[in-house]
Amino acid sequence: DRKKEIIRNPYSVKCWMRYIEFKQNAPKSILNMIYERALKELPGSYKLWYSYLRERRKQVKGKCITEPGYEEVNNCHERALVFMHKMPRIWLDYCQFLVSQCKITRSRRTFDRALRALPVTQHPRIWPLYLRFVRNLPLPETAIRVYRRYLKLSPENAEEYIDYLRSVGRLDEAAVRLAAIVNDESFVSKEGKSNYQLWHELCDLISQNPDKVTSLNVGAIIRGGLTRFTDQLGKLWCSLADYYIRSGHFEKARDVYEEAILTVVTVRDFTQVFDSYAQFEESMIAAKMETTAEMGQDEDDDIDLELRLARFEQLIARRPLLLNSVLLRQNPHNVHEWHKRVKLYEGNPRQIINTYTEAVQTVDPMKATGKPHSLWVSFAKFYEENEQLDDARTIFEKATKVNYKQVDDLAAVWCEYGEMELRHENYEQALRILRKATAIPSKKAEYFDASEPVQNRVYKSLKVWSMLADLEESLGTFQSTKAVYDRIIDLRIATPQIVINYAMFLEEHNYFEESFKAYERGIALFRWPNVYDIWNTYLTKFIDRYGGKKLERARDLFEQALDGCPAKFAKTIYLLYAKLEEEYGLARHAMAVYERATQAVETEERHHMFNIYIKRKAIEVYEYTYIILFIQVLPDEHARDMCLRFSDMESKLGEIDRARAIYSYCSQICDPRVTANFWQTWKEFEIRHGNEDTIREMLRIKRSVQATYNTQVNFMSSQMLKATTSATGTGEEISLQNVHVWIYLFKKSDMTDTLKSYSPCVLYRSDTSRSELAELSKQANPDEIDIDDDDDEDQEPDEVQLEQKSVPTAVFGGLKDE
Repeated sequence: DRKKEIIRNPYSVKCWMRYIEFKQNAPKSILNMIYERALKELPGSYKLWYSYLRERRKQVKGKCITEPGYEEVNNCHERALVFMHKMPRIWLDYCQFLVSQCKITRSRRTFDRALRALPVTQHPRIWPLYLRFVRNLPLPETAIRVYRRYLKLSPENAEEYIDYLRSVGRLDEAAVRLAAIVNDESFVSKEGKSNYQLWHELCDLISQNPDKVTSLNVGAIIRGGLTRFTDQLGKLWCSLADYYIRSGHFEKARDVYEEAILTVVTVRDFTQVFDSYAQFEESMIAAKMETTAEMGQDEDDDIDLELRLARFEQLIARRPLLLNSVLLRQNPHNVHEWHKRVKLYEGNPRQIINTYTEAVQTVDPMKATGKPHSLWVSFAKFYEENEQLDDARTIFEKATKVNYKQVDDLAAVWCEYGEMELRHENYEQALRILRKATAIPSKKAEYFDASEPVQNRVYKSLKVWSMLADLEESLGTFQSTKAVYDRIIDLRIATPQIVINYAMFLEEHNYFEESFKAYERGIALFRWPNVYDIWNTYLTKFIDRYGGKKLERARDLFEQALDGCPAKFAKTIYLLYAKLEEEYGLARHAMAVYERATQAVETEERHHMFNIYIKRKAIEVYEYTYIILFIQVLPDEHARDMCLRFSDMESKLGEIDRARAIYSYCSQICDPRVTANFWQTWKEFEIRHGNEDTIREMLRIKRSVQATYNTQVNFMSSQMLKATTSATGTGEEISLQNVHVWIYLFKKSDMTDTLKSYSPCVLYRSDTSRSELAELSKQANPDEIDIDDDDDEDQEPDEVQLEQKSVPTAVFGGLKDE
């Protein structure tokens, strides 16, 4: 049936393929004949040719390459290429088949025919197989020529060619190719290498193989890299020196190393070059010693060896100086490095002078890192130490004319100039120098006006004026010293210490009123808190001088000091004020000062001020009500301490019931889990002064307080109270207001007996305290107009009904039966 179908359709590929598939298991000769018949009818069918060639290659697979069947298959491929010369798959299979037969020349020519026959867009399919073929041949010349043709089509694959050249020892052409791609800015490495990496490979290649690379100027290439890659100079210098070392030009290599260590600008590059240089010198010494040992030693060899050893020792000794030169090339305005360079030349005066001269000429004060004036000062001190005062003065005179960035630099030069004259006991010369420095220039300028040179602003430098004032006090007259201090204050550059020094100076010469005027001038210059030291010294000196003779004037001074005084500094002045009133004034004035102090000082100091106030008040009049009120004002931790001290005082006076009432009050703010010390103190008090009932009552209160602290209701109420307090003002502020209302009422009314026999109930805080205070304030003010109804006057205050509950038996524990 299939034969009839082929006879009917001899030009149908489909029919031939079905027939071939049907005859697949037939003998090879029959199958080949069917393919030949089909191709005779359809010579342009790619499908038939591809299947036929694959079948023919399969038939000879595994046979010896000398079998005649291989040549028949080759001829079959050649016939196929007559019609299929545009098909790359046919060419690839044919070339690979020839390569497997080890037919080198025929394979190469077939590859070339394929490249000529196929369009250029199909060449990338041929070249990989072609290149793999030539790389595996022991014929580098053939491979090189093939690669050259390949790079014309794909220049981006030059790295592959370079790697092959290095593998076969063609280093000269490899260096030329590598130099070409390094200079090609448009070249992109397929291996992801940067231009610097390629350049470094080139340097290593040409420096390590000077005898094989002859087509390139190695020195020019590496020096070109030095100008191109300034951040990697160390490796490039080492590569250049290595090239000369391998070439046998040792002196030229040494010159390269010397040039490198004198031009690199980073410590990393210097370290690389210096280590390589030292290693080179060591290897030279070792090589000379080996040569001498093998060939015998004569006088010339000894001299040469000693020369090399001396050269190596000198190189090691020069390292700190060379490193310093690197840092100065990196930043020539680094003052610290110039000082280090001078120390390195210690013992060599000529080099020290040259270094100082170069430093002051090189360093720009506006760009300097460090203090540029220190170079001038050190330069002058060098001459001074060598007893050349005239040269030192010349250096200082030049230093005062330099345009420094900061006024302090010029001021330091003037001060050092004056101190040098003082060291040599030229006192008049020192005064003349500092007076010259502080002289007002022809063109005045503000101290911080950077647009003006520092020479026009140094007259406002406090450093120079302070030294001049010290010299005038020691060497000048009273009038000249006073004039200097007055000038400092007039220029408004004085500090609180300068003002105090001025006043002390006047006081030493018995000009007391003048010293007080100096304090007044200083006070006018400064504000708080800078004026605190002046006020403190002024007030102390005034009291020591006059005591109570000029009391009103002293009070005016204190009031002036306290006007605007911050709470941080008020305590000292208030205590000094109160001491003045206690010693020379009235007691009630002192109490008034203490009372004012309790409000004026910081919150942390109020506890201390209350203690002082209570102590003074208790000594003057035995009024416990103040203590009670202060206990209500203080925070809990301070209130506990005050209660313990108050109850201890009552115990010593024999008032046991009052002391017990205080303990009972204080227990409400003492959690037994936290304040065990308080409960232990109360227990010891009851053991000494109480009985079984009082101890039992104390234990009952303790359990009650502990239960109160353990309930969640107490926590919620404390949070609500805190919120209420924060909304209406702090509890301490409210309490302070209540305290002053109480104090005012007690002063206006005759309640001495009531205060001396107070009830413990007063200690308890309640909501009715404000209403009672209001009522008392009404009684204390007879001029107040009463607009309420008359009927309200006769009404009695409502009694507070307290609900009582039976205490559970579990509360008493083991005490219930007793």
